[in-house]
Amino acid sequence: MPRLHDRIALVTGAARGIGEAIARAFVAEGAFAWVTDIDEAGGRAVAEALGGRAAFLRLDVREEDDWRAAMATVLERHGRLDVLVNNAGITGFESGLAAHDPEHASLADWHAVHRTNLDGVFLGCKHGIAAMRATGAGSIINLSSRSGLVGIPGAAAYASSKAAVRNHSKTVALYCAEQGLAIRCNSLHPAAILTPMWEPVLGQGPDREARMREFTSDCPMRRFGRPEEVAAVAVLLASDEAAYINGAELNIDGGILAGAAAPPAPADPS
Repeated sequence: MPRLHDRIALVTGAARGIGEAIARAFVAEGAFAWVTDIDEAGGRAVAEALGGRAAFLRLDVREEDDWRAAMATVLERHGRLDVLVNNAGITGFESGLAAHDPEHASLADWHAVHRTNLDGVFLGCKHGIAAMRATGAGSIINLSSRSGLVGIPGAAAYASSKAAVRNHSKTVALYCAEQGLAIRCNSLHPAAILTPMWEPVLGQGPDREARMREFTSDCPMRRFGRPEEVAAVAVLLASDEAAYINGAELNIDGGILAGAAAPPAPADPS
């Protein structure tokens, strides 16, 4: 039997990247996936590609009314929600390389990043818990980042928001346990995952491979991770195999946070 047989899941920011990969992996493992995003064309394309095991909902994670409407739709159709993945997020650099260091970042940019990355997760957890009370059980998976575990001088708002997601996930896990609910909440911490977010930096020219090597030079595995590799861990956390994993943080970073690794020794020419 598929690992997520008959589970009802909602994934935010699922029109592309990690969110899309998670939605696809969930459906492959037997779940019904609600693909949500503010990118209606992209989200609908993903849902249509997944056939009858997925549907699209427009959901702006910053807007509480959108969350209310989305949960009402899910409960009306299925009567329950089993898995919620709070994946939607922004770096703050989407519209250009504005200053995001602690000295020069604007308050407006700081608020914009936190409104999506942190307020969106708060609202998702709030309304996700309420929806999961129908069965008293479920799995909430929040996408944090390596940047939520270490300082990032040039991306202060992003790092701050992802650190808050990490801590809020633990608070949610403890709250649900206090409530007597079998609702688990965990955070994922990817780093150097090759998603469309990297395209403006890497480009498509002849220097692309060199840039990829440059940006993964601190990764012991010497490569970018793939969205599918993050999705595989999300499947684990959504499944019964992770029934005793709660309030945890899982790094998916190729060993970056483990420390430095020497490059492989050259082959002996003899």
